[in-house]
Amino acid sequence: MATTLVDNLNQPRPRHPEKAHRPDNPIQRKPDWIRVKAPGSKVYEQTRKLVRDNNLVTVCEEAGCPNIGECWSKKHATFMIMGDTCTRACAFCNVRTGLPDALDIGEPERVADAVARMELSHSVITSVDRDDLEDGGAGHFARTIAAIRSRSPKTTIEVLTPDFLRKDGALEKVVAARPDVFNHNLETVPHLYLKIRPGARYFHSLRLLQQVKELDPQMFTKSGIMVGLGETREDVLQVMDDMRSANIDFITIGQYLQPSVKHAPIDRFVPPEEFEALEKTAYAKGFLMVSSSPLTRSSHHAGDDFARLKVARAASA
Repeated sequence: MATTLVDNLNQPRPRHPEKAHRPDNPIQRKPDWIRVKAPGSKVYEQTRKLVRDNNLVTVCEEAGCPNIGECWSKKHATFMIMGDTCTRACAFCNVRTGLPDALDIGEPERVADAVARMELSHSVITSVDRDDLEDGGAGHFARTIAAIRSRSPKTTIEVLTPDFLRKDGALEKVVAARPDVFNHNLETVPHLYLKIRPGARYFHSLRLLQQVKELDPQMFTKSGIMVGLGETREDVLQVMDDMRSANIDFITIGQYLQPSVKHAPIDRFVPPEEFEALEKTAYAKGFLMVSSSPLTRSSHHAGDDFARLKVARAASA
């Protein structure tokens, strides 16, 4: 029987159409230090229901974060605004790619409602890349920040933004909304960008973070990289120096984990003692806050880390 248009429309969208033609990269067995417990606590289920009831998307699910069981069991979730479909196809990322839907104008209020109902002291808002939008979604970030401020004025807000590449004035919109922490991840070292993050530009991302400090010197800035993709220790140390030259306050370093056979392969699993050594080096280079471990992710323990970040700044004053 011939396939009809209706049949085609009923087929689920491929998650990564741009990656479908790539050769398979076998997924390696994880070492013991990367294993985590499967989620399933009562609070985890409550958090999951709240996300569903508010028709929200979380990067915890979309990116396949290994810490979802721990975080959701503590009522911590990182909300991903502007849909579940990214306009880029980075080789490391598990978020769906393709042409996104139009912005949901009611989303900022639903995020704010979830933040209020979860009684979050610190909220984290991220997004997919929206190269299709004139401002890259900066205005939507600003509206979400404003909605949270209105509903939960005591909640501190951390944003993890796209790079707003070729979106003049976008960064200024987000900074003007005054989040407490501005996070944008460099993700990897410069020479791996064409392979791992082909739609982005290393020095543009670095400059973005530097501009945040120029616009608001008191705003905390944060950035992170993955290791295990083929970088050397010297590469990582150079990224640290570049970040410090941009006056970045907080660095996160975590192990890259391959989401599927169509994603970039793992070059190696970095042992915990190397993460500990990188943490000591980063503090020596002047970062106010460092999180470096195999399971470190941008938003893992974000609230606790923000409290420590404020203490570190006060102590350095």
